[in-house]
Amino acid sequence: MKTYFIQYRPFLLFLIKFFLVYFVLTFSYKYYLNHFDSVLLFQVDGFTQLVANQVNYVLMFLGYDSIIVPHTNEASIKLILNQIFVARVVEGCNALSVMILFVAFVVAFTGKWLHTILFIIAGCLLIHILNVFRIVMLSIALLKYPEQEHLLHGVVFPLFIYGVVLGLWVFWVNKFSLHVRKNAEK
Repeated sequence: MKTYFIQYRPFLLFLIKFFLVYFVLTFSYKYYLNHFDSVLLFQVDGFTQLVANQVNYVLMFLGYDSIIVPHTNEASIKLILNQIFVARVVEGCNALSVMILFVAFVVAFTGKWLHTILFIIAGCLLIHILNVFRIVMLSIALLKYPEQEHLLHGVVFPLFIYGVVLGLWVFWVNKFSLHVRKNAEK
């Protein structure tokens, strides 16, 4: 049994680090969300509000008549584009859960601490910016092709954001991870 632990030590350390970071960040995020009354007052958390505001600014910059208003029946923000209600921005649209997954993976595949911190900051910033543009593109697509909502919202745009995260992970593992360097030296 001891030989299995020795043999699979890198994998087990990866799992421990990944789940430890993932659970700590997830519980911290849930603690943050608990400060907002999404059930009775339909309050939207501050980060989701920030994302909705940034989407609105980008849409207006692109020349669209864009308005965001709080939803009166649920914890979300209504996005109205050219006087047509096209989407709701909900807590799940802010990509924080995607960033948590990203950070947990990067920390689990250890690199030098400075590289790790800088990559996490740059990666989360990139995920945030691309997420705002993802919502912008989705809103415009829903305005033009509302019948394709399931395909656009359920398939195309999640593939976009998760594809970016996967690309960042591959880049991290191949360029900065200490695990790759150890294996390259053998």
